[in-house]
Amino acid sequence: MRDQDLTEGPISGHFRTLAVPAAMGMLFSTLYNVVDIFYAGQLSTEAQAGLAIGFQAFFIMIAVGIGTGSAMSALVGNARGRKSDADARRTAMQGLSFAIVAVGVLLVVGAIGGPQLIALVSEPGGYRDAANGYFFWLLAALPGFVVAYAANGILQAHGDSVTMQRAMMAAFVANIGLNPLFMYGIPELVPGLGFNGIALSTVVSQTGVMVFVLRAVLNLRVIKGAQLTELTPKAADYREIFWQMIPTSSALILMFVSGFVVQFALKDFGEHAIAAYGIALRIEQILLLPVLGMTGALLPIAAQNFGAGDFARVREAVWFCWKLGLVLTVGAAPVLWFGGGAAMSFFTDDQQVIAVGVSYLRVDSFLFVLYMMLFSINSLLQALKRPVWTLWISIYRQGFGVAFFVWLLVGVIGMDVWGVWLGIGLAVSSGWVIALVVAFRVAQQEIGGLRAGPSPVTAR
Repeated sequence: MRDQDLTEGPISGHFRTLAVPAAMGMLFSTLYNVVDIFYAGQLSTEAQAGLAIGFQAFFIMIAVGIGTGSAMSALVGNARGRKSDADARRTAMQGLSFAIVAVGVLLVVGAIGGPQLIALVSEPGGYRDAANGYFFWLLAALPGFVVAYAANGILQAHGDSVTMQRAMMAAFVANIGLNPLFMYGIPELVPGLGFNGIALSTVVSQTGVMVFVLRAVLNLRVIKGAQLTELTPKAADYREIFWQMIPTSSALILMFVSGFVVQFALKDFGEHAIAAYGIALRIEQILLLPVLGMTGALLPIAAQNFGAGDFARVREAVWFCWKLGLVLTVGAAPVLWFGGGAAMSFFTDDQQVIAVGVSYLRVDSFLFVLYMMLFSINSLLQALKRPVWTLWISIYRQGFGVAFFVWLLVGVIGMDVWGVWLGIGLAVSSGWVIALVVAFRVAQQEIGGLRAGPSPVTAR
């Protein structure tokens, strides 16, 4: 599966090879989180609310790892498209070095800023205390997340999305056993940690994921025999990685900042509303997995072909992604609308939580196709080495749009939780229009447009 040339062969075949394992990996990643929510629910609604808020604060930091992974997929993918093994090796090793340095910085930033973020979106009491405890335990998992994402980006650039799938499957199985073990301990032998045991399970299993993925990277043809000295930071490479990484990471951070905005608005409606939002997000993520796998596959495919100068294949990949994505998202909509209550009841028997979660999922059912387009446009812009546009789109949609429309509907008009959900919908819809305009404009500049006919392969 590793070291595939994505500049040759059917586009549909490459999507299938990359997207299916990626989606399966993300499925088990999401199910991993579902296990956490399930066990938190065995304790209380307060614990579920604390988990939702604590993880939001933590995810802002691992967004750096996801951004670094996207940068590796684009930069190493471009080098692979140019058939330059030397550039691919240097960029990959510097990417791993970048991730290690980033972990050190993030540990300091998280320890100082995490509790302040949590305090901003919660009220004093049990669920804030739970969120803080969970967050500080998760800091120990930060190396596992950030380095693993960077390493996975290198693998994706080589056409390998199977390794992360296998790692997440193993982590999911381990989490099922480690959660109750660490929460409840072993009677008369090892005391349990209660709610914090869920975080310790994440630390152990995610560290295992990192080791497994790193081993696969070191076995790549272009990486074999690498020396530790190749991890020495080089200013030029760090700058290139940083500027390719920062728009994606910033966009993700903005996404979770918008999540904090939503939680800030929801806290006036009670902890059941916050718990419902956290559970509904997990359900949403499960149904988005095929879309995320497909749109994620677009990045290495477009990156390699853009590096090779085969712009016709880049266009073909984008349109294939959009057509297949339309089928997937239209199929998911009725599941969200009619099955939301049953899905929510799996995690909680609190009828207030279920009712609020169902209202969110019904609004969300109309947004799935727009999410698909937004994700694919982000992959395209990253592959074309124009990721800064993903940041500007996110600044509007998740930085301004969510806050403005939620404030308008809840703060000015006086709506209840429906105002929060509709505010999200208005932000997503208007952001999609902006993203579509940007995608067509950038494509016109870089590959002759998305509607143009076949173009000759040119050196780049």
